[in-house]
Formats: sequence, structure tokens, C-alpha cells
Amino acid sequence: MSTIERMAERIIKDAIRCHASDIHIIPRRKDTLIQLRFGSKLAPRLYLPKEECDRLISHFKFTASMDIGEKRRPQSGAYSLEIDGQMIGLRFSTLPSSHNESLVIRILPQQEQIPFFQISLFPNMTRKMLALLKHAHGLIIFTGPTGSGKTTTLYSLLNETSHMFHRNVITLEDPIEKVNDMVLQVQVNEKAGVSYAAGLKAILRHDPDIIMVGEIRDAETAKIAVRAALTGHLVLSTMHTRDAKGAVYRLAEFGVNMLEIEQTLVAVTAQRLVELTCPYCEGECSSYCYGYGRWKRASVFELLAGRALNASIKEVRGEVNDVKYRTLKEVITKGIALGYIKESEYSRWVHDNEAT
Repeated sequence: MSTIERMAERIIKDAIRCHASDIHIIPRRKDTLIQLRFGSKLAPRLYLPKEECDRLISHFKFTASMDIGEKRRPQSGAYSLEIDGQMIGLRFSTLPSSHNESLVIRILPQQEQIPFFQISLFPNMTRKMLALLKHAHGLIIFTGPTGSGKTTTLYSLLNETSHMFHRNVITLEDPIEKVNDMVLQVQVNEKAGVSYAAGLKAILRHDPDIIMVGEIRDAETAKIAVRAALTGHLVLSTMHTRDAKGAVYRLAEFGVNMLEIEQTLVAVTAQRLVELTCPYCEGECSSYCYGYGRWKRASVFELLAGRALNASIKEVRGEVNDVKYRTLKEVITKGIALGYIKESEYSRWVHDNEAT
């Protein structure tokens, strides 16, 4: 094994053992910075000479079946490996910069399956979301920023419903983030003609009960997902919106008929990962804390369904202006009052949502 191969393996092992979600390799004028992401924070981990950085990025690109000679355009790739007896999926993304290529590696533990009762910080919300999957048809949308845990939530719910209700579940993803033997997974491949829209059309002929679409990202995918829900399938998907109500507006922007939205949309959830207070430390944990890297974060949700959802649809139509439901802000405030969530999470939420 060469020096660069050993360095690459050491960097990945270090990130996995520290429970990091991403590795950032950032070229600078005189050196290269390697950072690890922990939730909303980036922690500097290593500094490398520029020459070693070029060789390291070339090694990762070769391993992920990317074009080593192409440095002028962004590329993406993926591969899996076994570390400490655990299968780990790695997703690579390069981006040309003023000094050199930047590389970000997303770490996707394949065997990490959250029990359904641990999906939400508040168990009552978990029961409500599981109850939504009893619907025979309709559209359920999960919203939230990148890295908020939407895919993990979806797979935990799908895993539970495949056990409880014995339904045929087919997923369409780009890429497949978590390998799951309980569902049939289809990889989007634009080069082979398997786009989200084409894949959805094919899945509809495969006798599914539940269809999970990785992301509704354009008008064509939105309309086909709604059409699938209208023809007697339960469709689950994700969107990037600031809150649950924003998903209704986004569907309307994609040109979906308001009557179809009213007929198909069962619920919308907005999700955030929040940092929990440590039962052993005050403030930030040291690396020697028993709870360091464990139980540090949990998901909180706002759920838009029933009367509140109908009121939101009417608001999009311009018929009503007052939609009342428990928002993420209220849920986070409740968690802080009960001592579960760090107070800094409220300030972060306000900064991300109200300051813009």
C-alpha cells in the first residue's frame, strides 16, 4: 500500500471513528485544509502540502471511478468499503476552485438503522408519522435542509411499515444512500435514460404499494409523483423548503393543479437535527466525556396534516391567511424548556429562518 493510500484510509477511518458526517478537503494558496463536519460545525483536522493534496484527491477520484484528468468541471462518484466490521458508503463531490479542486466526502453508514421509536425526540410525533403510512394512497412530503436526517427518517419508517403492513416498497434515489434488503431500490442513471421521471413511470408498472422518490426537484417529477398518488399508490418524497407550508407553495410553483394537491397531499413534515444537552457536562463536552459522540443529536418535526393542511392549501389559493399548527419554533422552545435541547439551537433556528 502506497503512502497516499495509507493517508486516505487513515483520514476516512478517523472521520468514521469521530462520528463525522462529511470530510472537506479544501485547497488553499500555500497548503490544504482537511476539516470534519459534526452537525452544524466544521472542525479543522489536518494540514497538508499542496503536492500531497493533488495526489490524495487523484487517489479518491480514481477509487470512485471519476475522471482523474478532468479538473475543470464538477464531478461526483461513490464507492463502499468495510471499516471495523461495518460497511460504509462514501459519496464524493469535486468542485473546481481558484487554487485547485475541492473535494467533499459524505459518509453514509450502511448498517445504521434507527429504531422507529427513536425517530423523533418526542415519541408522540413518531406515532403520528407511522400512522400516516397506513394510508392506501396519497403523497407525503418530508422537508428540511441537507443533512437534517430526512433519508434516515424515511428508511426507518419504510422499514417499520414493510414489517407491519407487508407492502411492496420501491425506492427511486440518486444515489442510493442506504442499502436496505427490505425494499426494492432503483438507482437514477441519467446516462442510461433512468431519470426521476422515467424511473417513476417504470415503477408504476411494477405493482408497488409504496413508492419512495429521493427528491422532487423539478416540475416533471412533481407531476408524475402526484399522478402516481392519484392512481392508488402511497408516494413518499423529500423537498428542500424552509418549513412544511413551503412544500405546498413549491408544488404550486411546479405547476401542479391545486385540485390535485388537495386530492393527493396527505401530510408534510419539516425536520431539523438539534443538539441535545449532555447529562454529564455543562456546555461543550470534552473528548473524554462518556456521552461524547453518542446521543448528541435528535430530530424534531413540525407536522402539517388534516385541517391545518387544508388551511395551508386555501392560503396558497389566497382564500385564508391564518394557518395554526405547532411549528418547529414551538417544538424547539418546548425541548429547551424541558431541558432536552441546548439553548443555542433556538438562536440558530431564528438565524436560519427569520433573519432571511
